[in-house]
Amino acid sequence: MRHQAKGRKFNRERKGRTALLRSLASNLISKEKISTTEAKAKEIRPYVEKLVTKAMKDTPTNRRLISEKLGSTVRTNKLFKEIAPRFVGRAGGYTRITKLPARLSDASPMAIIEFVS
Repeated sequence: MRHQAKGRKFNRERKGRTALLRSLASNLISKEKISTTEAKAKEIRPYVEKLVTKAMKDTPTNRRLISEKLGSTVRTNKLFKEIAPRFVGRAGGYTRITKLPARLSDASPMAIIEFVS
């Protein structure tokens, strides 16, 4: 039973899960809209929203923390200079998940995750 178990494992070990989340987050930040499975979209949402909240205050500590989570200075700069300023007056809810029809090959429920404009 999964009572009060937080997060999804995606049939991966810890390093694989963190690499998956980092990859999805960096792709979402660079492209601002990605299509993925519904479970991955729901898992990446709080990860990205916490990064955007931190990016609203441009301090060296926040830059270091976000760069550590993303692993790329180019995407870190985009988050601080382009994405975070859009949401300064907003108190959360920076992303939107839109459901798509199931994937044909394995019938996985698909979704689009994007930044709210």
